[in-house]
Amino acid sequence: FLKLTFFRRMYFTLRKAAAMSVTVSPCDSPIEWSLAARTLKDKLLKSQEWSSKKSMPEMWWRGPGTEEKIHTFSGSAVDTYSGPTSPRASIYILRLRSKQQSGRATVYLHQGPGLSGVFPVIPSDPRVHTLGVGMTSVTLSWTPSPSLAGPAQDKYDYCVLVNSKRNLPSLCAAQETTREETNKNREKTEKKRRMTAWPILKDPSSHGDLRCACEGTESVCTVSELLPDTQYYFDVFVRDRVNGTSAAYEGTVARTHGEARPSVTALREGELRWITFQDSGPRSESFFSFRPRGSQQSGLLTAQGCGGGSKFKITVSGKARVLTTQAVGKELVQIWLQGSPLYLIHLEREGPATSSAYHRKGVPSLPSTLQVKSFNRLRGCNSVTLAWMGTEERSLYCVYQRKQGGRHDEDTLDASCLGPESRSDTERVLCKYFQELNPRRAVTTAVIGSLEPGTTYVFDVYLMRRWGIPVKYASKTVKTRKEC
Repeated sequence: FLKLTFFRRMYFTLRKAAAMSVTVSPCDSPIEWSLAARTLKDKLLKSQEWSSKKSMPEMWWRGPGTEEKIHTFSGSAVDTYSGPTSPRASIYILRLRSKQQSGRATVYLHQGPGLSGVFPVIPSDPRVHTLGVGMTSVTLSWTPSPSLAGPAQDKYDYCVLVNSKRNLPSLCAAQETTREETNKNREKTEKKRRMTAWPILKDPSSHGDLRCACEGTESVCTVSELLPDTQYYFDVFVRDRVNGTSAAYEGTVARTHGEARPSVTALREGELRWITFQDSGPRSESFFSFRPRGSQQSGLLTAQGCGGGSKFKITVSGKARVLTTQAVGKELVQIWLQGSPLYLIHLEREGPATSSAYHRKGVPSLPSTLQVKSFNRLRGCNSVTLAWMGTEERSLYCVYQRKQGGRHDEDTLDASCLGPESRSDTERVLCKYFQELNPRRAVTTAVIGSLEPGTTYVFDVYLMRRWGIPVKYASKTVKTRKEC
């Protein structure tokens, strides 16, 4: 394992060898390397040999002789020279030059013919295949290495690496790139917490931290915890743990599937819309958008849960940030929208149904309570007296009545979301305008007559606004006296 500071020269000699091989693996940057054989014309004098303080290779280098180039290579891939030795060579010279300021590379010399046996063997089909692609995972497969079928198969395993930049030519390159990215991210983390761009190989010196199948011999692997709609490069290496060598398959590239984009429904001003949620799945939430007209960029969102125990959460976003999040039950909720040309409203189910509408005018005042009271001493055989809180604005209030056990008792939805449009005209008993500037004194009453003795009635009061959905008070059940 060499660290190159721009240029490095190495010497070696061979004894009684007819063939040799030299393998160079760049780790972090492209390099140029060459192999040459140097032949001395004259032998060194013994006086030179013993009197000089210089090393023997350096004396050979400076002495008279000829040099023959055997092999040259330039690039970032693993390259091997295999061939016969020079019968006249006195010394071999290996020159390595980094194309950047510095770099790292591994060099391995094998003396003799044939394979060295130190490097694992890549099969005839060296490709990494993609079996399946999901939103956050990719499943890979490759042909098993012949090395794992040999007698020393226990010393081999596979390493599966993934990154979002490029395929890597060697395990050494993966380790160096990971080291660089880890150092960069460590510096960035001091300023701002960020995840490493190379999350697979955290510690190049420990195979236990290598992700996926780096400690196994299975030739199928699923890489998970990926980002949706992102292109990743996958590399597989077979590794000899004893010798510390490895060989690379031909990597592959795959893009994870994108997240299912929810459908966003545009709402118009003053529109009333019913939303029915399911217990789970995509219909357990709904997305709406609202683009207010005019330059004020404002609106009023009104929402209400409709089931008996209906609850849901509503989140409003504008200008790529969350403006408000509120829980909504059976009570009417109004959210003022202001300062954004477009609003995204996200409703998440906590109950069976909701209704909502948008408005663009000023925020209206609401009654301090939506409870309706009846007075026992004013309850007769043919009439009852009701009272409810109004507002300081002049508004129309309408009272509807029905006998208990009527059609509304069989409705699947709670009556809290049923507006006047769902009621028969025969059920409306009166409408009246009311206004009181002092909210504490904003109490209005109504006497409901023409009732049957000993009969139970359900009364509903609606605040009829000129725009938006009506505000419904809580239903009030009253039984007329049987005898008077």
